Amino acid sequence: MTHTDGTGTRHEGDGRDAFALLDRTHAAVTPRLRAGLDSLPGPLRRVAMYHFGWEHADGTPASGRPGKALRPALVLAATRALGGDPAVAVGAAAAVELVHNFTLLHDDIVDEDRTRRDRPTAWTVFGVPDALVAGDALQALALGTLVAEGHPAAPAAAARLGACVVELCAGQQADCAFEERGPLDVSLDECLAMAEAKTGALLGCACALGALYAGAGEAQVAAMDAFGRQAGLAFQLIDDLIGIWGDPRHTGKPAGADLVALKKSLPVVAALTSGTAEGAELAELYRRPAPTDEHVARAARAVERAGGRDWAQAEAADRMARAVDELSRAVPDLAAAGELLSLAEFVTRRSY
Repeated sequence: MTHTDGTGTRHEGDGRDAFALLDRTHAAVTPRLRAGLDSLPGPLRRVAMYHFGWEHADGTPASGRPGKALRPALVLAATRALGGDPAVAVGAAAAVELVHNFTLLHDDIVDEDRTRRDRPTAWTVFGVPDALVAGDALQALALGTLVAEGHPAAPAAAARLGACVVELCAGQQADCAFEERGPLDVSLDECLAMAEAKTGALLGCACALGALYAGAGEAQVAAMDAFGRQAGLAFQLIDDLIGIWGDPRHTGKPAGADLVALKKSLPVVAALTSGTAEGAELAELYRRPAPTDEHVARAARAVERAGGRDWAQAEAADRMARAVDELSRAVPDLAAAGELLSLAEFVTRRSY
């Protein structure tokens, strides 16, 4: 199998297809994750195991799979790209996945989402307090996992992951604050900064941790972080497109879910700030407290006609080009970064 790196160069997959890589990551990281969750006190363990899909609400075993494992895959791929042994970075990969799931538990509460991975969200099953503190426990467990490894890179990795959590929280706070502002009161620059903090920061941190565990210098670590952040912005742009035009059979959410929630996502803000008649129409629709199906359909058309869809697609491509440029600073021979490129292509070529 071959894939491109975003510059037009094609690379042989050599078994590094993204799905195969994600499967290998699951196999490597899942035992470490399960061991960590097993160490939690009983009630917290039960919520966490349910959230990860490994137990039903009554505590009996389940066969669910906890997401795609994209972030831990980035850790291991970054380590390999810089000549390190991915086996020594498995704990760091597990820590990143624990932080990601801490954010999911909290996001589901904040957003009042009732479904995740085709089952009721943890807070709807166990209540908000238990889901909230289970998320807190996962964050603490992540930092403890890093320190317990005893790797020379662990202190720097723990400091970087802790700073990333603060940035994630700032991004989530900004996203929530946008909901309280008028449809024309959020700028595109603000929205991009929020997306980088909320999504790009953890992907960047994952790549940076992989670099640290490969023994890379500061410049390479920074370039890897920048690669992940730019790829993360591309990921968020595609995710926002899916939030408007995603097929419910694939997303598990109703059509136009982000429009139903009046979410100020990137394509929406691009349309609102376009200065077009369609942007003005969209602003009026966003002032409706309870949009009907007809309003949601009109809003989707307005976003597209105001250029929001085209802008988001072009911006995603531009962010991926920037990501590849940053990656080339860390790994001049991009052939050595085939796994990272495969993962980046995977997250930006999702259909909707």
